[in-house]
Amino acid sequence: MVSIFWSSVLWSLIVFLPIIIIGVYDIIQRKHAIKNNFPVIGRLRYLLETFRPEIQQYFVETETEGTPINRMFRSLIYTRAKNQNDTTPFGTKSDVYRVGYECMAHSMYPKHHDEVEQNPRVLFGGKDCKQPYNASLLNISAMSFGSLSKNAILALSKGAKLGGFAHNTGEGGLSPYHLEGGGDLIWQIGTAYFGCRTKDGNFCPDTFKKKSLLDNVKMIEIKLSQGAKPGHGGILPASKNTEEIAKIRDVEPHTEILSPTYHKAFNNAEGLLHFVQQLRELSGGKPVGFKLCVGSKEEFIEVCEAMKKTQILPDFITVDGGEGGTGAAPIEFTNSIGLPLREGLSFVVDSLIRYNFKDNVRVIASGRVFSAFHIIRLIALGADTVNSARAMMMAIGCIQALQCNTNTCPTGVATQDKSLMKGLDVNDKYVRVANFHKKTVDSYSEMIAAAGLSNGDEIQRKHILHRLGPNKMVTYNELYPELQY
Repeated sequence: MVSIFWSSVLWSLIVFLPIIIIGVYDIIQRKHAIKNNFPVIGRLRYLLETFRPEIQQYFVETETEGTPINRMFRSLIYTRAKNQNDTTPFGTKSDVYRVGYECMAHSMYPKHHDEVEQNPRVLFGGKDCKQPYNASLLNISAMSFGSLSKNAILALSKGAKLGGFAHNTGEGGLSPYHLEGGGDLIWQIGTAYFGCRTKDGNFCPDTFKKKSLLDNVKMIEIKLSQGAKPGHGGILPASKNTEEIAKIRDVEPHTEILSPTYHKAFNNAEGLLHFVQQLRELSGGKPVGFKLCVGSKEEFIEVCEAMKKTQILPDFITVDGGEGGTGAAPIEFTNSIGLPLREGLSFVVDSLIRYNFKDNVRVIASGRVFSAFHIIRLIALGADTVNSARAMMMAIGCIQALQCNTNTCPTGVATQDKSLMKGLDVNDKYVRVANFHKKTVDSYSEMIAAAGLSNGDEIQRKHILHRLGPNKMVTYNELYPELQY
């Protein structure tokens, strides 16, 4: 009996001794008041907090409430990527009487789908461009290797090749995986000049020239600012800065990398345009442009004045919205700096028209593009093509786990952890990228037909309606009136 008793005590210690040790530690420590006041039990608070995003996403939010991307659009992206039925039952889930609701004005005499331009494309390349590029209406927005895994980059690049559209490299440099995928590339040059920098972080013309002449590189984009964090610069956590990434970016491995907030190659409008000209010459005449999130309108007007004075025009301008995505940025920047896309886009387009540059400078719009309607309302404001980042991430498996900045992305999209990225099957996911692109562009053509139009050039601001109140809707003509000269 005694042996049985002590045997039971010893076995119980296996269960209870760790709990006792944890409880004693919680009482001794002074860092967390909850654990100190409620030993062991208080730890449940931190456990539940860990799973809060999943609980919120799967059990609490409705179809239209979730942020940054609600379930309705997530489901749309997933079904299109899987080439499944993307129709919805029982009517709209949107409140069509809420302030901010938007819709498209259709025609009593719609076009047949075959009468509408299919797979629309836009030619990029101004008067000084020797190698113009014929781009798709919808392309992959800037996302760097380092922020995304090599499998994610491969899937995106291969999907772009299969679907015949372009893939922006992001400011993290031109990686082997961008090239291996075989897709058309827009090489983004950021403030740190990753992939074309000297040891002290300045721009290196020789390295740039060598890489820009690669066949995959179709256009060059100078990044002035990013919608999610304008004026802040990029952040690559040390946990993501592997030996491989450091080699591609020409930096020290296993250290946190902060991109400068400004360019060293220029510091004013004329300097920017001369840098555009320099990159165009070094690349053999490929289209060169710049990307910005609009902040100071006066500064953009200065660029237009400099374009007028120097007669140096960028081949394109990418307008990013303050609602754009990022893996990591302070909440003050993501929430409170930079004009939202539609305000910034309409201003840039109207300014280019005012200076008679719009016919020679293409405009790309980027910021929360998940559906054909999102594309159409940006085209109505004057965009020529549209970029999407987060929708493309979801096409390859992103579940909006909100762990992009921790290197623990459970789907292997935004991580450098090999044990996690192996779950992203490139051969399966790249087809989904192409599927999402095709079905979204097809839906765009169907909407154009419903409006009685033949192609995107005919879309005007009058075609988009915006609700201001319970009994008042206005067109984009009224909401974003064109500048009067």
